[in-house]
Amino acid sequence: MHRPIEDYALIGDQQTSALVSRDGSIDWLCLPRFDSPACFAALLGDEENGHWRIAPKDAGPCTRRAYRPRTLVLDSVWETDSGTVRVTDLMPQRDRCPDVVRVVEGLSGEVTMRSTLRLRFEYGSVIPWMRRSDGHRVAVAGPDSMWLRSDPEVRTWGKDFGTHSEFTVAEGAKVAFVLTWHPSHEPRPPQCEPHKALADSVEDWQAWADRCRYKGPHADAVVRSLITLKALTYAPTGGIVAAATTSLPEEIGGVRNWDYRYCWLRDSTLTLGVLLAAGYQEEAKAWRDWLLRAVAGSPGDLQIMYGLAGERRIPEFELPWLPGYADSVPVRIGNEAVQQLQLDVYGEVVDSFMLARQAGLPAMPHAWQVQRRLLEFLESVWQQPDSGLWEVRGPRRHFVHSKIMVWVAADRTVRALEADPRLRGDINRWRAMRDAVHREVCERGYDPDRNTFTQFYGSRELDAALLLIPRVGFLPPEDPRVTGTIEAVRKELSHDGFLRRYSTDDQTDIDGLPGSEGAFLACSFWLADALHLTGRPQEAQELFERLVGLCNDVGLLAEEYDPVNRRQLGNFPQAFSHIGLVGAAFTLFGTEEAG
Repeated sequence: MHRPIEDYALIGDQQTSALVSRDGSIDWLCLPRFDSPACFAALLGDEENGHWRIAPKDAGPCTRRAYRPRTLVLDSVWETDSGTVRVTDLMPQRDRCPDVVRVVEGLSGEVTMRSTLRLRFEYGSVIPWMRRSDGHRVAVAGPDSMWLRSDPEVRTWGKDFGTHSEFTVAEGAKVAFVLTWHPSHEPRPPQCEPHKALADSVEDWQAWADRCRYKGPHADAVVRSLITLKALTYAPTGGIVAAATTSLPEEIGGVRNWDYRYCWLRDSTLTLGVLLAAGYQEEAKAWRDWLLRAVAGSPGDLQIMYGLAGERRIPEFELPWLPGYADSVPVRIGNEAVQQLQLDVYGEVVDSFMLARQAGLPAMPHAWQVQRRLLEFLESVWQQPDSGLWEVRGPRRHFVHSKIMVWVAADRTVRALEADPRLRGDINRWRAMRDAVHREVCERGYDPDRNTFTQFYGSRELDAALLLIPRVGFLPPEDPRVTGTIEAVRKELSHDGFLRRYSTDDQTDIDGLPGSEGAFLACSFWLADALHLTGRPQEAQELFERLVGLCNDVGLLAEEYDPVNRRQLGNFPQAFSHIGLVGAAFTLFGTEEAG
């Protein structure tokens, strides 16, 4: 029986992460990076595909759990007939190799605990060779090696291709487990001291969270979202992955299962915006610098996504031996959408450069040259159809949002030239391009009969991305075409007050895929933004309250939400959802509260 997606919590060390369920099982862990083959893949199948559970013997889900305030350190508490016990999970900042630390502490009485570790490398397909060494367990398979040790030592035995421990904790007693990965051809890495790692992690995370400038309503949810974004950051490069997982479905039992363990360019402006608004200049600069490195080269070769360090090769393939989350197949690794033409990303990148300049981030000498080359290329291709914001796998279209973001690229470049005479560029040419795009969108992408912009030229379908029109400045919020579009999107794409991205009826033939999906959480936060910008703050706040209420018990959001079955859907936790939460909070409450 699969566990609901919202039953999981995230731990991580800013280079990779793990998901811990309410019953004390780590079911997903990729080492040593977010995008590496998983050594725990039970999330996408059953427990035989790799997991590590520590919980009271014969117990079910924990009684309660929570992150320690303003940290990524997770406490899960079980209250049993014989006593109460707490399991604390974390991944400390790594020295050389990643560690998973699990500390078991007796709070009252006496509780018998069971640890069951099933290591499976290569997404559950490889069972490692296990042996003892200096009283510890070491597992080896090809390039991977894992060490398991406990302090104090507990009785451990092997059975059914797993490693089992059973021990008793009384009030005040602590037992720590450390699982460490390292390349199998290298010597064993230095041992992590678990109790010091726990204390240091709490201190470091709280010091980081204390830098947050946001002081408005729902500050806890905002800080939790920012911590999640920090946890999804690959610290060596500054890249931020879209999610920690692959192939969690947008429809249970469906085929919309994608790999999100990469860095998307379209997240750039929104990510920069929330980091800068919250006071995290260093993280914003690291993301901007990653962005500049990733887009370097020929503008015609610009991709919509890259690997954690800017890698370009992200081939998509399937893992047929995994049954998928709740029988949702295929399980995909890599992402074929990397090959698509998506014109909107040029606007996102250029908008990011402008935002960075306005925020006073240290200038990069080649940034303007990169921007000019992007505009020159975009000038030659903007009239082509593309695959759009949502990376549809159907035919290319003239997506309205894509054209609006082309306008953004030209507009931001013109404004930069107007503001800084030291910059070089043909302002008249790009001003003419900006005006031509604006004119075409208003003529071909607008339905005057319904008073709404449409998903693509000649279509009657709508797209939640149209809610961004006032936010990017394409038209002012008070324009009747803007308010009409907001109302139409709200009416036609709403599901219990939350928004789908677009219609997924099979008859539309837009995305080329069967089935449906849930409400897209980022789009629902955009609706709150749009309502506020168009003078409806009360409705905006009410929607925001409902959206924050969808967070799970530890404050995390997946990509989508199923209003019928009231459960989260899609990859988890999703950076785009948490970016939407923080951005909406600043839009609705942050003007006078941040300081």
